[in-house]
Amino acid sequence: MMSTPVVFITGATSGFGRACAHRFASAGWALILTGRRQERLEDLKTDLKDSVPVYSAVLDVRDSQAVTAMINDLPPEFSDVTCLVNNAGLALGAGPAQEASLEDWHTVVDTNITGLLNVTHALLNTLIRVGRGAAIINISSTAALWPYPGSHVYGASKAFVNQFSYNLRCDLKGTGVRVTDIAPGMAETEFTLVRMKGDHQASDNLYSGVEPIQPEDIAEQVFYAATLPPHLNINRLEIMPVCQSWAGLAVDRE
Repeated sequence: MMSTPVVFITGATSGFGRACAHRFASAGWALILTGRRQERLEDLKTDLKDSVPVYSAVLDVRDSQAVTAMINDLPPEFSDVTCLVNNAGLALGAGPAQEASLEDWHTVVDTNITGLLNVTHALLNTLIRVGRGAAIINISSTAALWPYPGSHVYGASKAFVNQFSYNLRCDLKGTGVRVTDIAPGMAETEFTLVRMKGDHQASDNLYSGVEPIQPEDIAEQVFYAATLPPHLNINRLEIMPVCQSWAGLAVDRE
């Protein structure tokens, strides 16, 4: 068994996931990194493997059989996962629900909800075995509680993550396993580029003239939640850049 703590990060090839890999590596944690883009995953492993033990696997979290097989095949030295960071997720489209693609809706639900469930379920017994100090950190969104036009299924999927985190924490009472929902607001990652299906101009326009959250900002909070004294749990941490706040309620006037 490995004496150093082990973190399992989904969606590690970009954004928050990649930043989390670097943050945990800087503290000497062993890394299990998963993502769908093999070349990026290999590049990340190359960047980090000289400083900490790294195990990487190309993985689509939507595939429950692949998730279970990958976790069952972990080398013994990576088997005691101390922290799970459920980061893999996406949004597709920003138009109103009545113009949305049903296929896009299914992709968002399958990734943000089903994928998170697949990985969590496959690792629960491991985390319970590790016990006191272990943590599940789910990356949610401010959209879980604060609706906006065009969020529809994305916001609903993140509301599921929020409530699942709370209910999971209830079930894990007495095991020592912590559960945290981290909910970022506007963040400068590939999120909008993916959402707008490669439209760089739309992504650039969103971040023009603002100072959004950076991936490293969220990685720092993830690491903080994971390394609190084992008797403490952050239930939910909502983070916005100062430039972002809530809008007033919309009114349709004739």
